[in-house]
Amino acid sequence: MGIFDRSSLNDGVRPREVFGWAMYDFANSGYTTVVLTAVFSAYFVGVVADNAPWATFAWTMTLAISAILVMALAPAIGAFGDALGAKKRLLAFATAGCVLTTAGLALAQTGTVALAVALIITSNFFYSIGESLIAAFLPELAKPKDLGKVSGWGWSFGYFGGMLALGLSLAYVLSAKAGGATAAQFVPVTMLITAVIYALAVVPTFLWLRERAQPQPLALIADELAQPEAVSSGIRASVQRLGQTWRSARKLQDFYRLLLCGTCYHAGISVVIALAAIYAQEAMKFTEIETMTLIFLVNIAAALGAFAFGYAQDRIGHKRALAITLVGWVVMTLLAGMSTTRGLFWVAATLAGLCMGSSQSAGRAMVGVLAPARRVGEFYGIWNMAVRLASIIGPVTYGAITWASAGNHRMAIISTGAFFVAGLLLLVAVDMKRGHEAALVY
Repeated sequence: MGIFDRSSLNDGVRPREVFGWAMYDFANSGYTTVVLTAVFSAYFVGVVADNAPWATFAWTMTLAISAILVMALAPAIGAFGDALGAKKRLLAFATAGCVLTTAGLALAQTGTVALAVALIITSNFFYSIGESLIAAFLPELAKPKDLGKVSGWGWSFGYFGGMLALGLSLAYVLSAKAGGATAAQFVPVTMLITAVIYALAVVPTFLWLRERAQPQPLALIADELAQPEAVSSGIRASVQRLGQTWRSARKLQDFYRLLLCGTCYHAGISVVIALAAIYAQEAMKFTEIETMTLIFLVNIAAALGAFAFGYAQDRIGHKRALAITLVGWVVMTLLAGMSTTRGLFWVAATLAGLCMGSSQSAGRAMVGVLAPARRVGEFYGIWNMAVRLASIIGPVTYGAITWASAGNHRMAIISTGAFFVAGLLLLVAVDMKRGHEAALVY
């Protein structure tokens, strides 16, 4: 655990606690890597939906429905966690929900579209809630000047977790295909592998991560009375406070500008996460094994990007670091869209990995700088809501373009570059120093 520099941590925070926090990223990244990106997305289109003309659009709409639920509930859940001092308990519930529904995806076969849709909606909802809650611990662990570095630790750990889940899945698939198994036989097992890794890897988080949030007066009353009406009152108060948080976000102009920027660039990132395997197989004609190998190497690049840029952004500034990665994303979409050879596509995929880890890490750290310290759970909930809105806009736009253009995936991926250009333009208006000062006095 020597990798975790004590000088970057707040008083009372031990390195093993940061390790436990980072291990949550390690644990849950298998879900996005195997389920959403590398394996189940293409399996849904090619096997569950049997390559129907609407299959890609159905996949993107499924993710959109899940994102709408997250947008509606994540900020209120974050507010409720702050009010009760219960972020860790809520995190445990979300984790169990994602593990169980991910395992349930093993039941998906040809024709079980409704079942697969229901399980993706619920598993992605629980995953997203957990992602929002774990992010809210970051400002409690790291000093303000080192938020980028510590955020980078988590993201880089996360990609190694994704590689573990994908690597074990790839090893199983290679063995199964050598024995003559079909996708309908080996993909369900990869869902079980992913669920088991998630459940085991998250143990350090719940052993060592501390809940530092103090229950507020209303929460104390509800806890003391233990009456349903008191809890209901707490929920209503949390939702009302969410409305206040949104109005606060509008008043904290630099945080609000970051929300708009994040919505744009995460729309593009969500396309890569949700549709990379589909693009590889439909546009570049990759096999399942080639696609999994591609995503595995992309995760290596993403881990390096998250770790290296975590240190770099604290030196050159979060805003400048994010701007560099957004330029890289624009270049990536052009390379991917113009790729006629696998070599050039591999270059584009590697660049996507480098940019993915660094841009996601930078965004999370910037929220920690611009959010008021006592309401950080709510503001991360608002940020997560913006990210989920992006996960609707990006993939649905991509799916609609492919459906309208009779399957032109190249046109769809090039159009994704517009989201990164818009994010870059909006980032120009964000003033980190001014925004942090405004958060301190709020």
